[in-house]
Amino acid sequence: MEPSVEIVEVSARDGLQNESAVFETSEKVRLIEAALSAGLKRLEVASFVNPKRVPQMADGEAVIAALPDKSDVTYIGLVLNKRGLLRALETRSGGKRGVDEVGLVAVATDTFAQRNQGQTSLESAELCRDMLALASREGMRGQVTLSASFGCPFEGRVSFDHVINMATIVAEGEPVEIAIADTIGVASPARVTELVERLGAVLPEMPLRAHFHNTRGTGLANAYAAYHAGVKTLDASIGGLGGCPFAPKATGNISTEELVYMLEESGIGTGVDLARLLESTKWIESHLGRRLPSLVAQAGAFPTPEVACL
Repeated sequence: MEPSVEIVEVSARDGLQNESAVFETSEKVRLIEAALSAGLKRLEVASFVNPKRVPQMADGEAVIAALPDKSDVTYIGLVLNKRGLLRALETRSGGKRGVDEVGLVAVATDTFAQRNQGQTSLESAELCRDMLALASREGMRGQVTLSASFGCPFEGRVSFDHVINMATIVAEGEPVEIAIADTIGVASPARVTELVERLGAVLPEMPLRAHFHNTRGTGLANAYAAYHAGVKTLDASIGGLGGCPFAPKATGNISTEELVYMLEESGIGTGVDLARLLESTKWIESHLGRRLPSLVAQAGAFPTPEVACL
């Protein structure tokens, strides 16, 4: 099938940032190369944040410098402030490939935004707008994720009116896309559909992406609802690796192999090789010494008749 959904692989950044086990630079590069071999072409590879707060991301520049230079692949670096943006831009100095795109973050509630970035939610949206302008001047693509779009661990439910207001502020900076993120895994398909449709009505020309956590078991259902509401780019993490270190109980991202299995079995092309993904999950599990949440990783792909259970 021709791909009709783009999957952004986030295991090397959002996946690893919540892990206590240390992945060496070479192992992060190996994880990224495994994702590339499975056909994934847009990947979060580093986070330009304070290494004291997120130690796993301290070697971002070294990881980026070691990545294969593939013309059909987009490497994304996460930044939370102008200092991080300058670090991302620096990876391209001296004619180096560096990151191709920066992912900016605006947090949809004041309490979470203050804890995460030291500012209000509207201030975080305005900062993203300003950083997009700076990135554009330097020839860097930029996109924005509206974190905690559905719920906040400190303030509860989030008003969609507020999320949409933030999106319109961010859109003034002309990002390549805006993502809605269910950072703590509280969304439901009905609410996902509502928010996507409302954003589409207000910003009809803006491409939308969605980022879901499977904290309460609704991640895949939410991804399916987002797709049918008009989202054609979805984040996922090999094995379901990840979580947010700043949000209590925000467990893993939706699993890339589960997302690929669900979409492909529904006749929706992804361009991703499921067998290669499963190999990657087994390697990560061996490094961590535990199983990852992905059920497809445990059960395998669709069984052949010879091994089907009767």
